Amino acid sequence: MKWLMLTFLSLSAFVNAQNPPKPYGALPSKRQLAWHDLEIYGLIHFTPTTFENKEWGFGDADPKTFNPTDFNADQIIKAAKAGGLKGIILVAKHHDGFALWPTKTTEYNISKSPFKGGEGDLVREIEQAARKNGLKFGVYCSPWDRNNAKYGTSEYLSIYQAQLKELYSNYGELFMSWHDGANGGDGFYGGAKEKRSIDNTTYYDWNNTWAITRKMQPMANIFSDIGLDIRWVGNENGNAAETSWATFTPLPPEGKNVAVPGQANYPQSPEGIRNGKFWMPAECDVPLRKGWFFHPQESPKTPETLFDLYLKSVGRGADLDLGLAPDLRGQLREDDVAALKVFGDMVKHTFENNLAKNATITSSNMRGKNYNAVKILDSDKLSYWATSDDVHQASIEMDLKSPKTFDIISLQEYIPLGQRIENYNIEIFENDAWKTIYEGTSIGAKRLIKLESPVTTSKIKLNITKSPVCVTLSEFGIYKKTE
Repeated sequence: MKWLMLTFLSLSAFVNAQNPPKPYGALPSKRQLAWHDLEIYGLIHFTPTTFENKEWGFGDADPKTFNPTDFNADQIIKAAKAGGLKGIILVAKHHDGFALWPTKTTEYNISKSPFKGGEGDLVREIEQAARKNGLKFGVYCSPWDRNNAKYGTSEYLSIYQAQLKELYSNYGELFMSWHDGANGGDGFYGGAKEKRSIDNTTYYDWNNTWAITRKMQPMANIFSDIGLDIRWVGNENGNAAETSWATFTPLPPEGKNVAVPGQANYPQSPEGIRNGKFWMPAECDVPLRKGWFFHPQESPKTPETLFDLYLKSVGRGADLDLGLAPDLRGQLREDDVAALKVFGDMVKHTFENNLAKNATITSSNMRGKNYNAVKILDSDKLSYWATSDDVHQASIEMDLKSPKTFDIISLQEYIPLGQRIENYNIEIFENDAWKTIYEGTSIGAKRLIKLESPVTTSKIKLNITKSPVCVTLSEFGIYKKTE
């Protein structure tokens, strides 16, 4: 009987060791996992506002104002791709109400401009250039319309929903439907030239409006200040908080029963909410230049600045949304193109060689051979190291076999099972002793740790010191920044 009991216990332990860990907390959807894989994408602003040298158009510009002299979608997209961008969102309609496609919903659209003799469709050209160059495509259609005479009345919602349906129907699969919180204010409104206020918690009927997105574009992530899929990080500086949780619980404004776009001032937005109700990771949006629209007196951010933003956005579990502003020709200016190229090369070359890839690795615990610690060095984010169910603290030690000099450390959790790790530290072996070089909290989809100065060691250790459940980790890397 004793032998049978021991055999049963051994068999149970073996079976448990081969089973994956149970999920923890809110989990990402298929479309959100695809979004995490992009890491960097762009947001193109190009409307009559460009030709007025403004940031926000009033809605009164003559459609003939929109007249690029040498529009080149391929030039814009190739520059974005050289910068490492994996997707493009086009502002198909900004707050000025001018539609960049020949819509049936309003006369204020590209067919009334001189662009290609009134036969152009800029949404189509950007979409086709993006797909030809291997980039995902998404759209932004502003709910606010400073041109439309019916904005602020009950008749406008059907117009806005019809615009979304056109965009969802005619331009292939979208990776994102992007919305912001600008809702109501002064505008042209068909010549009324007045201020119109709306209740953004009810006016757009978001539950039913976003149901259109879910039905027609199920792989399109909905971005707004409070989700549904992707939340705004709470600033336009391009960075998330040092501690960054992918989960969030939006709260309705006082006196309301639903959380809505336009609630831009969540103090928790940059950091997220640990154990929030929803998987709702942050997007860090920032323009390449000072403004979202092109202004001739402005210059692009330097590649060094862009790399720092990459570390503080993608490197904190968010995605980086970089604003691109075509000039009056309808192209990115040469200094924008150059900045993107150098930045893209910097990221590519910095992370192309994991200096730990040939290390010998040992762990204090592993769930079984299917979850061996060597999985974190196989460059496959779908495989991962995991501990036994009852082990919430664990260490991994790597013998690099020879001294390696690095200044960036990369960590990735296996996020399909949730964000689990809450505290960890990293040590290097120096002068015959272990020395702590970093202490951290969140990891999530990706954590990039930039050390103050390069270190050299032949051994490195990762200590997971706090997790509410067993640990999972899919990737570990050490890198030397390329100048």
